[in-house]
Amino acid sequence: MNEMRVALYDRYGPPEVLYEGRAPVPEAGPGEVLVRVHAVGVNGGELAGRAGKMRLVTGRRFPQRVGVDFVGEIAGTGSSVTGLREGERVWGTLGTSLGSAAEYVAVRPRMLGPAPDNLTAVEAVSLLAGGMTSINALRHKARTEPGERLLVRGGSGGVGSVAVQFGKLYGAHVTALAGAKNHDFVRGLGADEVLDHRTVRPSELGEFDVIMDTVGTQHRVFRRLLAPGGRMVAIAFDTDRMLASLSYLLASAVHGSRRVRFFAGLPPHGLFAELARHVRNGDIRPVVDTVHPLADVAVAHGALEAGGVRGKHVIQVV
Repeated sequence: MNEMRVALYDRYGPPEVLYEGRAPVPEAGPGEVLVRVHAVGVNGGELAGRAGKMRLVTGRRFPQRVGVDFVGEIAGTGSSVTGLREGERVWGTLGTSLGSAAEYVAVRPRMLGPAPDNLTAVEAVSLLAGGMTSINALRHKARTEPGERLLVRGGSGGVGSVAVQFGKLYGAHVTALAGAKNHDFVRGLGADEVLDHRTVRPSELGEFDVIMDTVGTQHRVFRRLLAPGGRMVAIAFDTDRMLASLSYLLASAVHGSRRVRFFAGLPPHGLFAELARHVRNGDIRPVVDTVHPLADVAVAHGALEAGGVRGKHVIQVV
C-alpha cells in the first residue's frame, strides 16, 4: 500500500482541470490518525479555490487537492494517540486544509469524531459540513431563540438545506431563499416560507432577528433587514470582490447595533458529538443531491457550479 487514488489539479481553471491521480499514502505521524476515506462532500469554497479566486491563499504550488470533510474508518494511529482503535467509523474535517478527496488522510484526533451508525457514509457526509456550520452559526454565534424570525439565504444548498432543519429544531420561524424549482424540497425540510431569490427584492422580505448567509454577496443590503438587536451570520464572502467583502464583514462585526458574525476555520471538537446526537435522534435528515465516483470529481464540481443543487453533491471513494 504505497500509493492511493486522489483528486488533483495542476492549474487553476474550470472543473475540467480536476482529475483522478496517484499520490503516496500518508503516514500517521506522532499524534495523528490515518483514516481510510469512504465518502467526501463537495463544498462551495473549493470551487473558488480551484478557479484561482483564492490564489493569494492557495498559492501557485501544484498539484493541488480538493475536499475538506470526510467519513471513513480508522486505518492506523501514530504514537501517543489513545482512545481510538483501528476499524472505528469516524467523520471529520481537515479544517483549513484541503485533500480529503482521496483514499486516505492523516489528521489530528481533534479533527474527527465517531460517525453516527444509523446512516451510510454518503448520507452522513451530506450532513457533516452543513450540520457543523449550522450548529455553530445558529446556536453558538447567533444564539437563535424560539419564535425568532430566521432568514436562510441559499436554502436548498449543502449548508442551507441543513440550516433550515436546525432553524426549525431551534424553534425559529424559517424563511428560505431558493430557486423556484427547489421550493417543494426546501418546504419539505421544514421551512415556513420559501421565496424565489431571483424575483423577490430584499426590501420585500421584512425584518428578521437572525439571517444566515451562505451566498456571500450583498451583505450590506441584507444587513439592513435585521431587526434591532438582530444578528447576521455570514459563512461566505464575495470571491469576486474578496478584499472589499472581507473588510465589510470585519467592520460590521464591530460597528453598529445590527452585528454580523463571520467565521471560518477549525470547528470546536464538541460539535462532532453534538451533530451526531441530532442525527441519531432523527432531528435532521440527509440531503444527498447526487453521488459521484472519485474519477468523476470534475463532473461533481461542474454540477455544483451549475447551481440549482438540492442538498449535497457527494464523492464516494469506496
